Amino acid sequence: MNLTQLRITRRPVTIAVALVGLVSLAIGAHAALNKRSLDAAKAIGTEQTGSIGNGAARVALVIGNGHYPDAAAPLAQPINDARGLTVALRAQGFDVDVVEDATRDDMARAVERMKSKIRKDTVVMLFFGGYGIQVGRESYMIPVDAAIWKESDVRRTGVSIEQALDAMTEKGAKAKLVVVDASRRNPYERRFRSFSHGLAPISPPENALVLSAATPGKVTDDGKGQYSVLVTELLNNLNAQTGAETVFNKTRVAISRASEGEQVPSVSSSLLEDVRIGG
Repeated sequence: MNLTQLRITRRPVTIAVALVGLVSLAIGAHAALNKRSLDAAKAIGTEQTGSIGNGAARVALVIGNGHYPDAAAPLAQPINDARGLTVALRAQGFDVDVVEDATRDDMARAVERMKSKIRKDTVVMLFFGGYGIQVGRESYMIPVDAAIWKESDVRRTGVSIEQALDAMTEKGAKAKLVVVDASRRNPYERRFRSFSHGLAPISPPENALVLSAATPGKVTDDGKGQYSVLVTELLNNLNAQTGAETVFNKTRVAISRASEGEQVPSVSSSLLEDVRIGG
């Protein structure tokens, strides 16, 4: 076989090898494209799942403040109350954010976290235990770092309960539940010019329910139990197969009877439908 014949013989082989290479490249490119498509679909599915899971049907913000530098002694019960209520609410399916000895910034951030979880069908519950002060017929939750020397400092450093309710309403919550165990004697009262005793009446917005430890303008003393009287009775009624309004009212009646009318919690309701928090 001469050189010319050898070159002619090798040419078909070279062409065949080149074709095989092109086919392999095409198959590889197709597989890579399919993998990218699958990965993209998976990423989209993950994003969609995440967006669906951003809200929750039951959301609770639980705040227990006990160590106030200006108070005569630390409050033991608010932190115990926050922990006990957190366990109970989680058992009832609530997504609970619990904050202890919260500063003003801690409370503001917690409220923002709560707002971010609310969707149209969400039942939201706020619990605050600690010191509460009324100024200008508005009730404020007091953070542990509050520097209060006059009434205007309460507005500046406190967190308005009414504004927290407004934040829930703004996000379109299905129902708003608030429990305020803060009708303690104002530790800053001696610095005020005007009389400030207990909490102001809290007017609930539409579809809201508010339970506070005492009648507006009245104060309560902490007992010697692990939990406050309010939280003790609330926990006793939380597992009942009844609506939230019935739970709050049963709590109110039990405390009033046990104290022989010395402590009468306040319940304010604008609920438009039955809302369950237990059972």
